[in-house]
Amino acid sequence: MISDVSIASGASKSLQIDCDELKRLWQQPLRLFRLSNALREKSCGDVVSFVVNRNINFTNICIGTCRFCSFKHQKSFTLTSEQILERAGEAERLGATEICLQGGLAPGMMLEDYCRILETIHRDYPRIHLHAYSPMEVLHMSRNSGVSVRDALLELKKSGLGSLPGTAAEILVDSVRGKICPDKLRVKEWREIITAAHNLGIHTTSTMLFGHIESLDDRLRHLQVLKEIQLETGGFTELVLLPFISDNNNLGRIARSADLLDRLKMHALSRVALYPDITNIQASWTKLGRETAAAAIEWGANDLGGTLMDEAIARNAREAPSISAADLIELIEGRGRKAVQRTTLYERA
Repeated sequence: MISDVSIASGASKSLQIDCDELKRLWQQPLRLFRLSNALREKSCGDVVSFVVNRNINFTNICIGTCRFCSFKHQKSFTLTSEQILERAGEAERLGATEICLQGGLAPGMMLEDYCRILETIHRDYPRIHLHAYSPMEVLHMSRNSGVSVRDALLELKKSGLGSLPGTAAEILVDSVRGKICPDKLRVKEWREIITAAHNLGIHTTSTMLFGHIESLDDRLRHLQVLKEIQLETGGFTELVLLPFISDNNNLGRIARSADLLDRLKMHALSRVALYPDITNIQASWTKLGRETAAAAIEWGANDLGGTLMDEAIARNAREAPSISAADLIELIEGRGRKAVQRTTLYERA
């Protein structure tokens, strides 16, 4: 059994814990809580970060069949270039350093269309970091345009892409994916696209959608895939944990929802499993709610994500679609931590 005391005292620079030990930790919440905090202290100290950003969901038209999706249940829309630029301009005026661009898999969208969105924003607002397009979107545009994933990524980078969201990961186990998102890219494809981006100097986030039909073993396999990629490329900036929201989607009719302790423990387990390779563990206030996200700071998390300004894809219905920097600072300082505004790539803003 791993010695928590040795970890806290800094005796171990690297941590390799097998699945059996991680399962034992899962069954020992107090020990998991203490160990995750010790590792968070070693990695990040008492700093908890956030980014001032805006989400722009440019369309909800989608050929996907993901059973957890609540996005398509809204009235169909596609933003014009003028509407996108208007939102980008407002974001800059409000102090955003990042714009996150994601949308549905519209059947007619080509690589040039995705590049045009980037170019439109980058031309007028070159200082804003463009965090855009999931691996599924990259695969979609490459297929539609008949180009390789690598060439698509190169064109996106030329058009102003700064980094890629590591979404569309859900659970990186194909047997689970076959049940919750049967038409989505497979684990091998997600891994190849993420690795290709890293090899081109494009950093990405990583994510996990948990608390539906997956097992603890599935979650651990997901974390192992992320760790393997990070050891190979070093290209992940963070892990964003996304508890499943059962409202207004087909999966919610049959799937359980993670309870509060499960959600907090998952942040802690991720900190331990990924230490020291992925340093930043983000608690998503849009999915957890503000107070639970703040509580996750005490369970290994060191980041509360962004202000967003808009968020339509999936969020806790009780939460407003944005939060102010002042509110994030208050949540962080209320837990006795130091709030720091960051950039997308975790530099001081």
